Amino acid sequence: MDHSHHMGMNHTNHSSTMPPSHHHPTSASHSHGGGDGNMMMMPMTFYFGFKNVKLLFSSLVINTAGEMAGAFVAVFLLAMFYEGLKIARESLLRKSQVSIRYNSMPVPGPNGTILMETHKTVGQQMLSFPHLLQTVLHVIQVVISYFLMLIFMTYNGYLCIAVAAGAGTGYFLFSWKKAVVVDITEHCH
Repeated sequence: MDHSHHMGMNHTNHSSTMPPSHHHPTSASHSHGGGDGNMMMMPMTFYFGFKNVKLLFSSLVINTAGEMAGAFVAVFLLAMFYEGLKIARESLLRKSQVSIRYNSMPVPGPNGTILMETHKTVGQQMLSFPHLLQTVLHVIQVVISYFLMLIFMTYNGYLCIAVAAGAGTGYFLFSWKKAVVVDITEHCH
């Protein structure tokens, strides 16, 4: 980052174990967002490394190949769990539907005939245990999704692969149970 626009500042380069070419000039009297004056840039390109990789929290830093392997497995399992949670929520929603209403409407058929198309409308009560459970699971799902996004945004290749592979494996393992609705009256495929 170019800080040449700051006149009279004493800038020095500090080497770090961050990904290659991510050194940030600092000054005791000038820093962006941190009070310690020793802030490092976040990488903005993909890299494969395991030195000084911060994972979600400043106190959770990966520094060895073993720690990266452990983080890979944990992130992989978290992404798998996320996919399983999505499918489980859909299944719970189907089981908790309390009111079912059928609506029929006429649609034009071949040779001037009229066909009746039936739609099923389902509902759920707002003040019920199933809806409360769905709400709690939704909050958990949102938090996990943001964690996975932030992990991917570390731009660490190993962690990005763990997110993608875990999500793919989770989808493969859990989504085959997912009900697929096929509308046989749909003519535009």
